[in-house]
Amino acid sequence: MRQEKAEPRKGICMKKKRMANMELLRILAMIMVVMLHYLSKGGLLPNMTDSLDTNGYLAWILETFSIVAVNVYMLISGFFLTESRFKSSRFVELICQILFYSLLIPLVLAAVGTISVKDFTVYKLLKYIFPVEMEHYWFATAYVLLYLMSPIFKTAVHHMKQSQLKATIVLLLCILSLNKSILPVRLEMDKLGYDAIWFFCVFLCAAYLRLYGIPKLTDIRKGMIGYLVCCAGILGITLAIKVVYLKTGSLEDFLTATYHYNHILNLLAAICLFAAFYHMRLPEGKIADFICKIAPYTFGVYLFHEQEELRYLWPTWFGASAQGNPAVFVLRCMGSVLMMFIIGICIDMVRGAIFKGAGKLLCRGWVNRCLTQIDMAINGDSRSEQVPAERK
Repeated sequence: MRQEKAEPRKGICMKKKRMANMELLRILAMIMVVMLHYLSKGGLLPNMTDSLDTNGYLAWILETFSIVAVNVYMLISGFFLTESRFKSSRFVELICQILFYSLLIPLVLAAVGTISVKDFTVYKLLKYIFPVEMEHYWFATAYVLLYLMSPIFKTAVHHMKQSQLKATIVLLLCILSLNKSILPVRLEMDKLGYDAIWFFCVFLCAAYLRLYGIPKLTDIRKGMIGYLVCCAGILGITLAIKVVYLKTGSLEDFLTATYHYNHILNLLAAICLFAAFYHMRLPEGKIADFICKIAPYTFGVYLFHEQEELRYLWPTWFGASAQGNPAVFVLRCMGSVLMMFIIGICIDMVRGAIFKGAGKLLCRGWVNRCLTQIDMAINGDSRSEQVPAERK
């Protein structure tokens, strides 16, 4: 059979250098992730089944505008991976980066007496040594699997017609998102978006945006309005269900469904925010250079503050409290999150410098040749198409 040619791409053109607007969004997304963890791990987010005071409502508002963070981060990753070559060196660095935090933090905390060596059970040791396999960080596990699968998805989307890719995404969303967004029950296969399957779906959405553009979201204003409307829907639906629950005692399990990563409003809000930042134009200069410099270290912020021994500890460093003046409460939340983000960036910069030095020592000779051969095999290159830098 004669294979139909894919339709012409009408998507987003990319520059070779980093896009400061997208890197700024990456930074914002990670700040939002830290905010989500500060609210939940710090005990600041009250249960929706309880009566809420002013600070309780403010906490849920902060949660609402931050809940898109994971989907936004994955949209950015999928957006770039759609046109990027698989790099085995990047995969190795990713695993080593995860191990750096999962292994080092418990040792440091034990050394300063924060935790006891006696608490290092076999199960915990396995989580430290095999953080991906043991899902020490669920997000990191899903991201590693996505990166491994990205060459397959990349090849697929480039050989599919626009209608094929659109139909595939719609069917996936029906199964993974639309069903759970409408039905007031918990479906067995629903992992709430905390899994690689949902990341695969978001990757395909990002690939579609990259290849064919975002026709309805053509400027910053439309993107931001869409984001605000979706966030208002997330909070509004939750409060409406809360009223029903308080009167009837039903729908308790459906109360916070809109805050699940695979809820359709969450995904739409993420796409709208993504579009707004894509259409943002940051002038070249020191600010743009600074943004592009620190953005690659955002993943380290996640690995640092979400390490198992640290995730419930760090909010106490900043005196996390749900009490007090509402204005002070919000400022304390924002200030604490920003400080944790800065600390995480600084630590990962040190980690990056260590890895850079180690890489120069280790990635030589046969190691470099092995990595090159793996890249050539996965990317479908011939020997003549990719020559190691030292031979050119």
